[in-house]
Amino acid sequence: MKFIVGTKLDEELLSPEKISYEYNVDQLNFLERIDPTSEKSNKYWSNWPILYILRQAQCVDASKKKIAKKRAHKPFAYIGQTTGGLRRMEEHRKSEDKQMFTMVNFIYSKEFNQSVTFDYESKLIQLFSAEGTYALTNGNSGLQDKDYYNKEYYDQGFYALWTRLLDDKIVSKTMNEIRNSDFYKYSPYKSLNAYQELAANAILSAIEAQTKEPIVINGMPGSGKTIIAIYMFKLLRDRCVEKHDMTTKMALVIPQVSLRTTLKKLFKGIYNLSPSDVIGPSELVKNHYDIVFVDEAHRLRQRKNIVNYKAHKNNNEVLHLDENATELDWVLATVDTPVLFFDADQTIGPSGLGESNFYETLESRCHRPLQRFELKTQMRVRAGDTYLTYIKEILDGKATHKKEVQNYEFKLVEAYSTFNELLNIKERDTGLARMLAGFAWKWISKKDKQQVDIIIDGIGRQWNTTPTDWVNSESSINEIGSIHCIQGYDLNYGFVILGPDIKYDVEKKCIYADKNKYFDVNGKKSATPEELTQYIKNIYYVLMTRGIKGTYLYVCDDDLKTYLKKYVDVI
Repeated sequence: MKFIVGTKLDEELLSPEKISYEYNVDQLNFLERIDPTSEKSNKYWSNWPILYILRQAQCVDASKKKIAKKRAHKPFAYIGQTTGGLRRMEEHRKSEDKQMFTMVNFIYSKEFNQSVTFDYESKLIQLFSAEGTYALTNGNSGLQDKDYYNKEYYDQGFYALWTRLLDDKIVSKTMNEIRNSDFYKYSPYKSLNAYQELAANAILSAIEAQTKEPIVINGMPGSGKTIIAIYMFKLLRDRCVEKHDMTTKMALVIPQVSLRTTLKKLFKGIYNLSPSDVIGPSELVKNHYDIVFVDEAHRLRQRKNIVNYKAHKNNNEVLHLDENATELDWVLATVDTPVLFFDADQTIGPSGLGESNFYETLESRCHRPLQRFELKTQMRVRAGDTYLTYIKEILDGKATHKKEVQNYEFKLVEAYSTFNELLNIKERDTGLARMLAGFAWKWISKKDKQQVDIIIDGIGRQWNTTPTDWVNSESSINEIGSIHCIQGYDLNYGFVILGPDIKYDVEKKCIYADKNKYFDVNGKKSATPEELTQYIKNIYYVLMTRGIKGTYLYVCDDDLKTYLKKYVDVI
């Protein structure tokens, strides 16, 4: 792939000695360094697809608009593509929003066409937004992930381009490092698939029509519910900034403390967003909102088997609701247009809102029309929707034969020592390999940090020592994560222990839960045997759908292991 980063044109476009040339955007005097009358110059700068990166040399307050947030800890950047470099730079030079930039880098090649520059622009925006050196001022609409002629060749060229940006110290992280980060996975700069676009357009149409009606987005694990929530939040906030709208009040509600903490960190580094935009359900009581996106709405709680009954009751009183009102009721009482992302198969305990409870609440409390959309394609697991359906069939006893899971490592490991060895190999090779389990062992290390919680075949481990961003903590590779610290997160490989809380009844030919081996007190109190079995199957369904590249299983119950061997390859 022949390209150069900079503004100097010559015949040796692949020369490794070339460096990135930086110029003041206001002066636009780079043409003095080449022959401005040459035919080649006119072609590249006047009528040829090129990319450019506008940057700040140092941190400067980017905008006087009150709604825009200061990012004093990092400089700003803007990424674009054009077929008229000179004209575009002149337009930017006159733009108030671009006055902050002092440098520009051009990326060009005689092999570029517009499909390539659109593709590279999208890739650069997605990577820069998560890489962390700069805060991007780009909007997030119009990003493309389209196929085009010879795309594999240009994909290789992009990898070389990113290596060049690393060498020139414009960026500091490799593509693999970025793609393993939560900042990349949850970035609002994402290309949406067809189903996501339909949902996003429907959300936007309903909001712009000011119908003030609830919108429900259903989707299986990995279908991009969180991605759409963050994407839409950024899109709408940018539109408010453009319109100088200081009145529209928005929030992103995240029920899980761990994921909420991660997204607060993400929002801190995104132009026009703030950590205060990400809140828990109880914070809804303090304000009235125009638009709220509720991710993982199945984790909204009812007043059942929760830790702090008094706080829940107080919030109901503040909102003039009856004492049995749920956190979903809080949303409906405080938000004009709630957008709820829901998956009944991820309800993991009595405090959560099951499907019937969720929709009954909407119908009885809301008295407003309900719009529903479904995300039908999952984007996390490489094996696709087929794998998720297969997992459900196995857990529900509906699988009839072993299916080939393509492009995915789905294995049952006989020896726990081998299970541990494979975990460390995958962590070394790809990163983001973590061991997970159902709550089938007491959490004694919570009170005594020296204790070991889980011992299998003489190998001891503790439960996750932090509930906050455990996946990225330094000690996580040596610990076992519970459902509460992993729901909503992605891994490259999930190593899932099916503990003694889940078993197989040979006579009845079904999977069931062993209440005596399940140690989440609030998770089983008041649950019937049938309900508990469904909750625990849902937990393992979530755990077994975290891995992008593969899922490895270790099974404690011998009968369950024998059952699973019929459907999963054994090593």
